[in-house]
Parts: sequence; C-alpha cells; structure tokens
Amino acid sequence: MMDSHYIQVLPFLFRGLGWTLLITFSGLAVGFWLGAAAGLARVSPPGVLRGAAAVYVEVIRGTPILAQILFVYYGLSDLLGINMPNWLAAILAIAINAGAYIAEIVRGAVQSIDPGQREAGRSLGLSARQTMRHVIWPQALRRMIPPLGNQFIISLKDTSLFSVIAVGEIIYHTRQYYSNTFAPFEALTMACVFYLMITIPSSLYLRRVEQRMEGK
Repeated sequence: MMDSHYIQVLPFLFRGLGWTLLITFSGLAVGFWLGAAAGLARVSPPGVLRGAAAVYVEVIRGTPILAQILFVYYGLSDLLGINMPNWLAAILAIAINAGAYIAEIVRGAVQSIDPGQREAGRSLGLSARQTMRHVIWPQALRRMIPPLGNQFIISLKDTSLFSVIAVGEIIYHTRQYYSNTFAPFEALTMACVFYLMITIPSSLYLRRVEQRMEGK
C-alpha cells in the first residue's frame, strides 16, 4: 500500500513541474538580458554604470537567495504599495539572482577574447560599439554557453525555495501531498527523481557541448 504513494504523488509533481519550468525559463530569459547589461557595464570604462553594476553583482552574490525572494515578495510589495502575485515575485527573484551571476559570466567571456580582436575591429573602421557587437560579442557568446547551462541547473534547483511564498512548484505540491497522506519519504523521493530527470540530461548535454567547443 505504501508503494502506491510513489504513483499517487505523480499528478502533484507534474502540476508543480509546469510552474518550476515556467519560472526557471522566464526568470533566466529576463536574467540573461539583465546580466548581459551588467556584465558589459563591468568591462566598460570607469563610471557610474560600471560602479552600479559592481554594486549589484556584489550585493546579490553576497546575500542568500531566500532573503532575496522574501525581499522581492514582501519588501518590494510594501515599498510599491502593491499586492504582487507570488509567481511574478518568483520570476523576478530568479531574474535578479541569476542576472548577477550571468553578469560575471559575460564579463569573464568578454575579457577572455584576445585584445587583438578589438584592435582588428577598430582597424577596419568599426566604432567601439560596432566592434563589440560584430567582433567580440559573437565569440564571447559561444564561450558563455557551458556556464549559462550550469546557471540554468542552479536556478532550476533554486525554484524549490519558492514554496515559502506558496508558489505551486514541485516542492510546494510535494509538501501538500505528504501533509495529507503522511508519506514524506515516498513523496520527497519522487520529487528528487523529477529534479534529476532534468538536471542529469542537462549536465550530460552541457558536457558534450564543452567537448565540441574544445574540438574533442
């Protein structure tokens, strides 16, 4: 009878899986552009934008994501005087958190490009912006793919924390199930299986991408 819990929990997990993937992909889509802007600002000449980007990255990387989730959901809602939907707070929290780490990925990738590439672009009559867009950025983007994939896996796992604000992701529905059935072992085992079904194939794919980029 206890074994049936492994099956009975599946509808709950599939319900949570949809929200988990939606929040992850939406948050990372926003986070990529936020991180790209912050990363490029960090390699720009010293100024206000570079300083603001540095502060953003250090603050986010220096604070736990759980505190950031609560700050976005409760703090920003109070500051703006609005009742923010929990799913929107989840997407914003993932975007803000991932954006800081993506900024460092972008910064590292851009700085890894041979300085001669920048000089070659300028010698062709391209402006600094055109050189970045047409010469540096395409090469840097290829080098970002593996670490961006790793960030996807990290952000996916971070969504498990959104149960604290009642977002219906995997862990939230898992807790609902075992609260009613008193079968936490079976429910949590299947929840871990669901995460592994996503993260293991993603890790294997990223490994193949890295090998291809290295010419193996």
